[in-house]
Parts: sequence; structure tokens; C-alpha cells
Amino acid sequence: MKTMQNWLDAYGVSHQNATNKLIHWICVPAIMFSILGILYCLPVAGERTFFVNWAMLAVVVTLIFYIRLSFNIFLGFIFIGGLMVYFNHRIALELGVSGLFWFDLFVFIIAWIGQFIGHKIEGAKPSFLEDLQFLLIGPAWLLHFIYKKVGIEY
Repeated sequence: MKTMQNWLDAYGVSHQNATNKLIHWICVPAIMFSILGILYCLPVAGERTFFVNWAMLAVVVTLIFYIRLSFNIFLGFIFIGGLMVYFNHRIALELGVSGLFWFDLFVFIIAWIGQFIGHKIEGAKPSFLEDLQFLLIGPAWLLHFIYKKVGIEY
């Protein structure tokens, strides 16, 4: 089984260009936010709440992936994932579920266009084309830089 460092190193190979890195700092969180928002919009049995929605289930499944690799990354994503679901929940309360869906779909499309522009600049294919698990490593890759800056091991 790969370690978190193995995953981060492999992901970093196609993320060397400064412009591509900057684009990733904007687009990876936007994609994560929008995916959670789109999942939030899926119908649930009973009343949709902050805790009862498909986005929260996706966060839990993602947390299982992270805890196997790094407890500190897992802890960071409890906060990040919860915050993203919370803000999607708040937007849904303001715009309705339909409004949230269209907002997040727009963000998703624009953010992926940005990602592909970044990889065109980089001259390297996105890592997830090699292994879909890299879709979960992108957010962890960004978080590991924050952890390094503040002295938290990952």
C-alpha cells in the first residue's frame, strides 16, 4: 500500500509549474466544493439536513480513504469537508436545492477548465488519468503544504 508521502510525491511530479500550482490552489477546492454541492442536491429519503445528504456520505467515505494514509490529513478534512458541506447547505437554504445545483455545476465546469489550462501550461496530463485515486490526493496535496508551513506532520 502506498503511503501518503508516496501519493504526494507522485502527484507532485505533474505539478511543478508555478502557474499550474496557483491554478490548483483555486480550482481543486472549487471542484471539491462543487462536487459536494452537487451530491448535496441528490434526493434523500426523508428530510435533507446538514447531516443527512449524499455530500456528507461522500465526506465520510473520503475520510476513510484519508485515515488509512494520514491521521493528520484525516483530521484536516473533517474540518474542510464539514465546512464545505455546511456552506453548500447554507446556499441551498438561500437559493433552494435547484439554485445550489446550477451554481455548483457552473463552478465545477469553470474549475475543470482551469485545471486543464493549468496542465496544458505544465505540459503534463492530470494525475487522475493515471489513477482515479489522485482525485482524492489533490486536496491532500494542498493541505500538506499548509501543514508544512505551520509545522504539522502529515
